[in-house]
Amino acid sequence: MSGPRQHGRSAGTGTRRRTLILATRNPHKVAEIGLILAGLPVEVISLAELGLDLPLPEEEPTYAGNARSKALAVARYCRAWALADDSGLEVEALGGRPGVRSHRFAAPDAGDRQNISLLLALLADVPPPRRARFRAAAALASPEGTVWVAEGTWEGEIAAAPRGAGGFGYDPVFVPGVPGGGKTVAEIEAETKATFSHRGKAVRALWPLIAELVGRE
Repeated sequence: MSGPRQHGRSAGTGTRRRTLILATRNPHKVAEIGLILAGLPVEVISLAELGLDLPLPEEEPTYAGNARSKALAVARYCRAWALADDSGLEVEALGGRPGVRSHRFAAPDAGDRQNISLLLALLADVPPPRRARFRAAAALASPEGTVWVAEGTWEGEIAAAPRGAGGFGYDPVFVPGVPGGGKTVAEIEAETKATFSHRGKAVRALWPLIAELVGRE
């Protein structure tokens, strides 16, 4: 996990102190990030709660680039502090794929089941352990256009078949090494995932900045 990195500034005006907008329309991410941020002196608001159908750019070749673009788009439009993340699954036997294209692995509009089906088909002849990692980047953007980015990873393996009803994305086939126990992420509690996950690590690395910059009076 790397610490936060400051990016460049651009023009912008206004701020909504003590409010943090999540740059996502994924309700699963909203719930998970809400758990990760619990206890911080901020009011977390999602795009859905604001009734915004704002385009979120994801055209960069890296997780950090995509997270930065999404956070900036929301911060500038809303003139408020914004938090975004971008994440993906990297499988060693597939040379790091699906990677930054994890959400569009099977097709541009693919769903979780399609992506998982393609992944397992490609790994059909690969014996265990089929090592993989989740990787995430989280970006905090100010209304003026300053961005801080942090990253996190979660090491594990790919299961033979999907298991569990929780989580989202590739959670049903990812078996993390920590906390262990042989369960997929879809079989563990949401609080446990928030504690150990790649997204949790990335967002928590930004905690001091969120508390100081967003939460200050």
